[in-house]
Amino acid sequence: MGKFVNNTDEFYKYCEENEVEFVDFRFTDIKGAWHHVTYRNHAVSAEMLENGLPFDGSSIDAWQPIDKSDMILKPDVETAFLDPFTADSTIVVICDVYDIYKGQMYEKCPRSIAKNALKYLDEANIGDVAYFGPENEFFVFDNVEFRDDINSAYYKVDTEEGGWNSDTKYEYGNMAHRPGTKGGYFPTMPTDSMVDLRAEMMLIMEEIGLEVVLGHHEVAQGQGEIGIKFGTLVEAADNVQKYKYVVKMVAHLNGKTATFMPKPLYGDNGNGMHVHQSIWKDGKNMFYAPGEYGNLSKTALDYLSGIFKHSDAVAAITNPSTNSYKRLLPGFEAPSILTYSSQNRSAACRIPYGASEPAVRIETRFPDSTACPYLAFAALLMAGIDGIKKGGYPIVGPMDEDLFELSLDEIREKKIPQMPHTLREAVEGLIADNDFLKPVFTEEFITTYQHYQFERQIWPDEGRPTAYEYITTYSC
Repeated sequence: MGKFVNNTDEFYKYCEENEVEFVDFRFTDIKGAWHHVTYRNHAVSAEMLENGLPFDGSSIDAWQPIDKSDMILKPDVETAFLDPFTADSTIVVICDVYDIYKGQMYEKCPRSIAKNALKYLDEANIGDVAYFGPENEFFVFDNVEFRDDINSAYYKVDTEEGGWNSDTKYEYGNMAHRPGTKGGYFPTMPTDSMVDLRAEMMLIMEEIGLEVVLGHHEVAQGQGEIGIKFGTLVEAADNVQKYKYVVKMVAHLNGKTATFMPKPLYGDNGNGMHVHQSIWKDGKNMFYAPGEYGNLSKTALDYLSGIFKHSDAVAAITNPSTNSYKRLLPGFEAPSILTYSSQNRSAACRIPYGASEPAVRIETRFPDSTACPYLAFAALLMAGIDGIKKGGYPIVGPMDEDLFELSLDEIREKKIPQMPHTLREAVEGLIADNDFLKPVFTEEFITTYQHYQFERQIWPDEGRPTAYEYITTYSC
């Protein structure tokens, strides 16, 4: 597990040992999507690995204009791994993006932003390493259909695990073992139909260097999760990209389709990306204070207070889709209430059990996997650093009661702040509150990002009628 190569010499040796034919260079856009270009192995020189390779930045959403399209991919050979899905031996290398016009790492490259966030942490003299441990949930479906037209819009997803298939006529009979709505947590086979599929995912993840800990069926029908070991901020974000690639490809090659969409099913639990975090300095966990609540230090609570203080702006990056906020509605283990607890998972931040110094951390439960992991982790870190530098903001908690049972009136009565309820609310929060990000996220990036969200998601979503609106409005 871990790295396969540490430098350029080892890279070429590894390619030779594995008879590599192709080198696949990958980078991430602001949506979190991977892009790639593939070179023949013999065409990849040491000079190219050192100085980078050109590509057209104007063809990537929300990046460069056509008159300044030339950009450079800077390979990070330490990220190299063999692609487990290609017919010919192919090695993948993750890249940063370099701006030739400004002579610096590209300000809209998520991986570069994440690196700058770590640099800022060190310069602030708060810590020298930040550990992040994301937990990405996913659905596996057997069939997905959707349409979006001027006079018609619908979606239809199907999984044999779905309770709606209880009376479906299958060629070999209906076996009837299904988890049911909210009934999918930890059942054995045959109710858990994805045991072998997850096992294949887990084994392939290990092949490409991820350290896999566990896998299990999640609460919803057709939902799963695989746990991998935490890493440093950039490493953890790289691992999310690898994780999502493997999950989608294994499902695809088995005649199924996987999605990390936060809320693909109405009335059942959604997909989150719970993010465990801690800051260390000189080998010591700065979040650890034995004897305090959850063994959390003031530094940890100050860090958390920064995330809560800037929750709207942070959510614009950690929950960047209109669908994200359908998951955060109360009632489906939605961590939408801005408090913390070591006793339950209903708070926006959970304090996981762990009495020893290495195990103490916070777990923000509201993010989801539509987020670009580099941007999400960097935004969480920057908000946390702001909280520490300001000596902490007012924070509600700890609260160990079942927050899911609180009514909206009770939440208001207790004056507990909540996560934003829509992407519009989150992005408007980002527009109004972004100074805490600016040491790392530039003004140009923030402007581009908020325009992108309005033009590609918020306005198109708000302008479309839905089937439910026909139910409630058509006969008025």
